[in-house]
Amino acid sequence: MTAAIFRGKRRRAAAAVGAVTFGLVALSACDKPTPLATVTVGSSTVTAEAACYNDGESLANEKVLACLKDGSGKTVKASMEDKVRFGVDPKIADEGWTLFINGQPAEQEPNTKTYRTIPASAFFSAGQGAAVKKTQISIVEASSGKALGIWNFTLERDS
Repeated sequence: MTAAIFRGKRRRAAAAVGAVTFGLVALSACDKPTPLATVTVGSSTVTAEAACYNDGESLANEKVLACLKDGSGKTVKASMEDKVRFGVDPKIADEGWTLFINGQPAEQEPNTKTYRTIPASAFFSAGQGAAVKKTQISIVEASSGKALGIWNFTLERDS
């Protein structure tokens, strides 16, 4: 009776070792994840990896333009009275980052903090009293005028 239990333990141990080995092999084949950027409005938070990233190296201008036009970022809803909170990985903040609204830079100087808050109304005004329903926001990591990574989000106005 003892021998049957012992064999079962061996099988379980061998299965566990096999599973761990397979997991390590699978992980070694994965790409290194990009730094994360987060947008929070109230209790809603969306986090994304970069739409374009070259492991800290500068991106080609064509790639930057294509990524800024890519509207496939995660969506978060906000009313005009809400505050939009942006958070970036410290690696992004170390280089500096800038917000782009619908593909256009919203700031002159790069931000080197990991956190920033802006009123949602700043993203929905289109001038002359009109308010837009959706705005694409891109966080662009930049160093010496070269884009290193782009994270896209869509901010949708909550009626």
